[in-house]
Amino acid sequence: MLKNFLTVGGWTMLSRILGLVRDQLLAAFMGAGALQDAYQVAFRLPNMFRRLFGEGAFNAAFVPLFSSVLTQEGEEQARTFARRALGVMLAWLIFLCVAGELFMPQVLRLIAPGFLQTGDRYALGVSLSRITFPYLVLICAAALVAGVLNGLHKFSMAAAAYLAFNVVGIAAILFVSPFMPNVAYAAAWGVTASGVVQLGLLLWSCHRAGFGLMPLWPQLTPRIRLLVRRMLPGLVGSGVGQINLTIDTIIATLLPAGSVSLMYFADRINQLPLGVLGAAAGTTLLPVLTRHLAAGEHEAARAAQNRSIEYVLLLTLPAVAGLLVLAGPIMIVLFGHGSFTEHDALLSAQALRAYAIGLPAFVMVKVLSPAFFARGDTRTPVYVGISILVFNFILNLLFMKPLLHVGPPLASSVAAFLNVAFLTLLLRRRQALELEPATGRNMALTIGASGLMAAGLLCVEAVIGFPAGLFLRMIWLGIMIVLGAVFYGILLHAFGIIDAASVLARLRRRFGKRSV
Repeated sequence: MLKNFLTVGGWTMLSRILGLVRDQLLAAFMGAGALQDAYQVAFRLPNMFRRLFGEGAFNAAFVPLFSSVLTQEGEEQARTFARRALGVMLAWLIFLCVAGELFMPQVLRLIAPGFLQTGDRYALGVSLSRITFPYLVLICAAALVAGVLNGLHKFSMAAAAYLAFNVVGIAAILFVSPFMPNVAYAAAWGVTASGVVQLGLLLWSCHRAGFGLMPLWPQLTPRIRLLVRRMLPGLVGSGVGQINLTIDTIIATLLPAGSVSLMYFADRINQLPLGVLGAAAGTTLLPVLTRHLAAGEHEAARAAQNRSIEYVLLLTLPAVAGLLVLAGPIMIVLFGHGSFTEHDALLSAQALRAYAIGLPAFVMVKVLSPAFFARGDTRTPVYVGISILVFNFILNLLFMKPLLHVGPPLASSVAAFLNVAFLTLLLRRRQALELEPATGRNMALTIGASGLMAAGLLCVEAVIGFPAGLFLRMIWLGIMIVLGAVFYGILLHAFGIIDAASVLARLRRRFGKRSV
């Protein structure tokens, strides 16, 4: 499981790095203002579908069913089920896309009510949204094909295809912009074009794996009905984080112009550890839990859950500490160029700290949710999700005026911790989650090591101030990150959480094999 976890995480990390380059271009060309706000809102709706379907409800419902059919009835029946599901999904999504194109002005009034205050932002938002909306059809179909690949344990092919989103997006910004009214139009067309490329790559990967997927005519067979029943409630249960972010965006449109942009770039940095660890944990844990539970191996399932919790916290908590200490320098170095000023970067850093506070909770939701889905229970997370949505909305209303662009991120972080608390309580009551003493000990020591690392970085920052000039700042930030990582590793070794000699030996063996 760890190998698959690292494989998915590695491809996702590469995708996030390319995404960072794409975001830097967006910031440099559009800054933080009305144009950027309009583009980000246009991208929010299809992107929410991407995350819900690609990393949430659909994967949670489809993979266990597909894996069960594949194991019990063979490849032919599994392929038929996947083709039938693809046909039903495409029929529904194409209908949804056509309706969205026709009623986009009304949709935008719902998701960006603040744009009505200025006609330019609203008109631009409608135009850009109509360009990006077909992406939801392409990426949701791609999610199904990726689910098939994951069910076949072809994790690397499914994860690597998503690089296309950022590669195509970067190319569109750099090379298509001169032929468009502005950069926002080029970026919007890049979104939809990337969906075509991603779906094509995944279908090609399936064909290479000997599992070609030509959609069948839509038909609600009993198995498809079961898939739909499991999937629909899971849209809320597993997608609470994304729906909360959409609520944040709605509230942000009511704040001063540029607030949507400030929150977006902060969230993008927060998504680096969240996307890598959360997606990797959720993607690799669900098939493992499903297999153990189907075989009646409940102890093995609980052990796998414990290992996942340890892995994600081991990597998430130092990321939180680093983001809290270095948020300002990170945002200045990465985005404080061109139209995105240093002042904009510091304001965005405030939102980043608010997001970072909830990072462990956001990732833990991805680890805890598969424990329900693997048991065929997608209803319980729905009830929890609805409560969290209401709570997040109330917090947004309370925070939006006094905290401005920091309010929505802080509301989401607080709501995420409440989500984790509810999920943990319910799993413990069902005896589906039982932390081993070693796991609890390692969690406490990891928290301590992360806190000490943060204190160490603050001391170094007080002695060596943030320099002037981009090159020196890049070197300074790189040194701080390396110092933090080394200090954290030393603390983990000193606390007995990891054995440094064993880790180095494994790395040498791994790289030694690759070099042969």
